[in-house]
Amino acid sequence: MRPRLAAWAFAAPLVVYLLVCYAYPLYTNVNLSVRGYTVRTFVHGGAPFVGFENYAAVLTDPTFQKAVVNTVLFTAVSLIFQYTIGFALAVFFARDFPLSATLRALFLVPWLLPLIVSASTWAWLLNSESGLVNALLGAKIHWLTSPEWSLVSVTIANIWIGVPFNLVVLYSGLRTIPSEVYEASSLDGASGWQTFRHVTFPMLRPVSAITLLLGLVYTLKVFDLIWIMTRGGPSGSSTTLATWSYELGFGSMLPRFGPSAAVGNVLILVSLVAGLLYIRAQERA
Repeated sequence: MRPRLAAWAFAAPLVVYLLVCYAYPLYTNVNLSVRGYTVRTFVHGGAPFVGFENYAAVLTDPTFQKAVVNTVLFTAVSLIFQYTIGFALAVFFARDFPLSATLRALFLVPWLLPLIVSASTWAWLLNSESGLVNALLGAKIHWLTSPEWSLVSVTIANIWIGVPFNLVVLYSGLRTIPSEVYEASSLDGASGWQTFRHVTFPMLRPVSAITLLLGLVYTLKVFDLIWIMTRGGPSGSSTTLATWSYELGFGSMLPRFGPSAAVGNVLILVSLVAGLLYIRAQERA
């Protein structure tokens, strides 16, 4: 019994952490989504059970379709560019050269800065009146206040923030590939592109998968960056499921806690499906 008790003693802190920080908030969110909460019932309790009415209200809301499209575009474009740029930088820094460590450290700055600082900086850069970007382009583009450019603006800022994460993870993965594999590829007469295509990229596939999965989960829940830069506007042109969930619950004088929680659960479900697909792919591999 002693080894078993020791095992449970070591596992207990993790189990308590998961119950308090994950299971309880998830239960609370699900409970919110199936009850008709108002400000009064939220404070004093007694909210009636409404079943899936909140989900039906969310799914039939005209904003839902626009938020889903914006979320898909924001997430897909962010992941593609973050991964591509991060991969290119990781391959570049895999070659040891003077000041490579210093340059890698500088690339981490966007990732280390508080999001409120990054968002405020990008809001200043993309300001239509006095922004540096318009000054360099010699044009007056309403990056943050026009429906055509608002989603593009927050996506550019999110790509800039996410590239360092992809760089760090993919660079670490590249360093784990044995040098003997590259030597064998060179002896076989493979070119640089052939080595990358048939050696580097396949051996980096597990690291790429977890990088994209973590990037997906992080990008789906991005709220503060969009809210600070555009507040989901104008006219909902940069509204995502994350910002819409916050707006339903806290962005108006009459908060709708039930629908807000329902939108949050949709995001949780999408992340859960992505995680299960990753686990299934790893099992097959």
